[in-house]
Amino acid sequence: MIGGPGGSFDDVLLAARAGAEWAWKRIYDELAPKVVGYLRAHGSADPEDVAGEVFLQVVGGLPHFSGGEREFRAWAFTIAHRRLVDDLRRRHRRPVEAAPVEVVEQAAGAGGDVEAEAQARIADAAVRAAIDALPPDQRSVVLLRIIGDLTIEEIARALGKRPGAVKALQRRGLRRLEGAYPFERLER
Repeated sequence: MIGGPGGSFDDVLLAARAGAEWAWKRIYDELAPKVVGYLRAHGSADPEDVAGEVFLQVVGGLPHFSGGEREFRAWAFTIAHRRLVDDLRRRHRRPVEAAPVEVVEQAAGAGGDVEAEAQARIADAAVRAAIDALPPDQRSVVLLRIIGDLTIEEIARALGKRPGAVKALQRRGLRRLEGAYPFERLER
């Protein structure tokens, strides 16, 4: 929660509008990891960079924002979704060649528990593959619901769809995920 111990959301919003660094830090610390996760799950080439664009737009639009914390979160994820669409279009027009796996592995270096890291990567890869296999609309709905913690109505506004369509997309997406990746395997 952006509001909470040490101040309500309205207090944080008022301080952020006045330029208080602590307020921006609280907003960023709460939302940035979720925004980056949403962007990464959608295959953004540089989710941190796109998230930076999102927060620049949040800063610029803050004087015009009105609403509570849920509306603020929905607004931020709406911006994130639009920046994601822009990023994907830009990448489609100007494809970038990925570095060879060996170069990336060498740059990452070794460390930690290799077996645990390998198991975590296998689990991450399986979950990512299941999410990537979803049609784009279903993927957006599921990720906004889970990562963004948005309601059906908030997702509908963010994506420009009717709530009934969002419910159907969520239901179909979750069914596909269950079929592709049984959730009990996640607990291993």
